[in-house]
Amino acid sequence: MESVGTINPSTLSVKDLPWQIMWNKDKCTLCGQCTTVCPVRAIELGVHRKRTLQVPIGLEEKPGNLLSVYFGIDQRTDVAHACVGCGMCNLVCPNGAIMPLRSNEIDKFRFHVNQGGEPRRRGGRRNSADSVLDKIKFVRISMLTDPALDAGRHEFELRTLLGRILPPEEMLKVSRENGWMPPVREIYPLVIGSMSFGALSPNMWEGLQMGVAYLNEELGMPVRICTGEGGCPPRLLKSRFLKYVILQIASGYFGWDEIIHNLPYMKEDPCAIEIKYGQGAKPGDGGLLMWYKVNKLIAAIRGVPQGVSLPSPPTHQTKYSIEEAVAKMIQSMYMAWGFRVPVYPKISATSTTLAVLNNLTRNPYAAGLAIDGEDGGTGAAYNVSMNHMGHPLASNLRDAYLNLVKLGKQNEIPLFAGGGIGKNGNLAANAAALIMLGASGVQTGKYIMQAAAGCLGSEADRCNVCNIGVCPKGITSQDSRLDRRLDPEKVAQRIVDVYLNFDTELKKIFAPLGRSTSLPIGMSDALGIDDAAAAERLNIKYVL
Repeated sequence: MESVGTINPSTLSVKDLPWQIMWNKDKCTLCGQCTTVCPVRAIELGVHRKRTLQVPIGLEEKPGNLLSVYFGIDQRTDVAHACVGCGMCNLVCPNGAIMPLRSNEIDKFRFHVNQGGEPRRRGGRRNSADSVLDKIKFVRISMLTDPALDAGRHEFELRTLLGRILPPEEMLKVSRENGWMPPVREIYPLVIGSMSFGALSPNMWEGLQMGVAYLNEELGMPVRICTGEGGCPPRLLKSRFLKYVILQIASGYFGWDEIIHNLPYMKEDPCAIEIKYGQGAKPGDGGLLMWYKVNKLIAAIRGVPQGVSLPSPPTHQTKYSIEEAVAKMIQSMYMAWGFRVPVYPKISATSTTLAVLNNLTRNPYAAGLAIDGEDGGTGAAYNVSMNHMGHPLASNLRDAYLNLVKLGKQNEIPLFAGGGIGKNGNLAANAAALIMLGASGVQTGKYIMQAAAGCLGSEADRCNVCNIGVCPKGITSQDSRLDRRLDPEKVAQRIVDVYLNFDTELKKIFAPLGRSTSLPIGMSDALGIDDAAAAERLNIKYVL
């Protein structure tokens, strides 16, 4: 054990940390709630000694020291327990006596988080908050030229299609040769992106499913949710609510034994099957559910031992080319559900996106393509991957759509865009911009966590400990002591609020365009931006 006062190369002071705990001794009642809820145990109760100088009144006595002892809060400075700035201590303090504050200088913590030679992993999104999508304006407003609508007085529905939409003559040919026609689903253009049962807590997952069911059955909004890798509970597989779910199969195949075994007992088909080949926040990397979160329930559903990390390979190990992936994976998934369920791949936004898309255009089985941009959130990703790898979403999506236009297939293969949508709170505006750049719909995950469950993470690297299972709100934890903090019914209520708000804002954007019967997919003449380079790259108007 080190002696008191020992200083080594990785010794940090409170000033060296990204977050400092400000504690007010006069307000504090030492109730201990702050130390109890801290997810990383960054603070602890401590004993302090205070020295004051005792100055005598007369000259007969010598000055002396008066020592007093009091109890207070200590902030730990070791790397493993550095404050993450979540602010839970402030939320539970009855007197407002404690609060984390961001350092006013570049912290030294980043130079010491690689102890043992292991780079830092974190959950949450990259640190950069810049977004081209937030700069895009909607500049085409119909007034006298086209019949515009009033979003508040004209009722119209927002719908998009998921599935391969072949021309009539090609549809008949496929039907004669194969005896089936590609299935197509009419869905809402905002899909809850893939967040697995395992990454999210049971309460969070239940709240999301309840909210989606209410939106569909009570409000008539065909909202869909993607499971992410890891399968889903058998109870959901056997319920009628499965039709609102997109089942994802990824390179680890976790949870798919459970899904296959329940095929004979499914009362409804799933909405679609998403085959994940890549994640936008860490392209080239497979998924990783760290051992902290693999409890007995998750281990049973995924068919693995309890308490072991679950890494997925960076690719599907039995596929060696785009052609083989389409032939094996997509067709086998179609066959499993009797050609009744659309199947599509999800890839990272990279310079190889067009190669994948061009292959999909030649295969009538491909129901679409989901593109995940660099700003997407993920768990257990290395900093270097999150901050320095990937492709911006807007330009990658635009290239894909214009490529379909050249091939004359822009109305055949739907493109779904995800990755950082709404990261600055502008969900509807970001979604509308992507739709006008060519997307048939968008996927979002982190926004849903922030809006529906009060996630404390941010692009300023606040909290972002989703990956180690100590989420202070119980959103991404598999510890029952933490996830019981989250009320599933309140999560469901907030999901409904988020979708109703999104629906109103999206209609407010689309109504002045006069588009009430269909989404303005690819309607780029309605977009403008005050960045000349971005305007040229995206092939939209430059406005200043």
